[in-house]
Amino acid sequence: MQKLLISVVALIALVAGVVIYNTLPKPQPQALVYEPARALAPFTLESSLGSDVTNDDLKGQWTLLFTGYTFCPDICPTTMADLRQALPELTKQADEPVRVWMISVDPQRDTVKRVTDYASFFGEEFVGVRAEHKELYPFVNGLGLMYSIPEEGETDYLVNHSAAIVLVNPDGERQAIFKAEHVMGEVPTVNMKTMVTDFAIIASGYN
Repeated sequence: MQKLLISVVALIALVAGVVIYNTLPKPQPQALVYEPARALAPFTLESSLGSDVTNDDLKGQWTLLFTGYTFCPDICPTTMADLRQALPELTKQADEPVRVWMISVDPQRDTVKRVTDYASFFGEEFVGVRAEHKELYPFVNGLGLMYSIPEEGETDYLVNHSAAIVLVNPDGERQAIFKAEHVMGEVPTVNMKTMVTDFAIIASGYN
């Protein structure tokens, strides 16, 4: 009788624990998460992979899309180096591969070779992508990002562009956007520690 009583008490405690756990507030990502995820318009862009990339090349993997350019003096190299450091931890959080696309917003100077050399420096998981303005602008705008276009004839210029990172899910859909932190006197970049935490939440709830 005593064993039965102990078993009943243990079962009640287990059920109560499950109920309490399920009623606790679940951790929420700080990133802007799209629910439902948003489809990307069809695109074709040149890449460092040796061939053009399309929507299909985003499927079957998690992809971090970042706008930048090879002549960028601060935000781009800082963010790319941070992503390289964070990538092993991001990979642990997902069943699918994690890739980074650096989308050049300087088509006047960034050739396929330049973006290939630039992206490959950071690792095989990094892909350099480029296009002319007529293809590039709608693609970048569709991601919710922006970039400036230099005056005609300019050769020595800076390109203003978004420092945020867009997350595309394995279905090739825009899942979230990690916004950059703007601190006085510092280069605006995405906080990688926060991004890793947010990514773990998002990936665990995917499908």
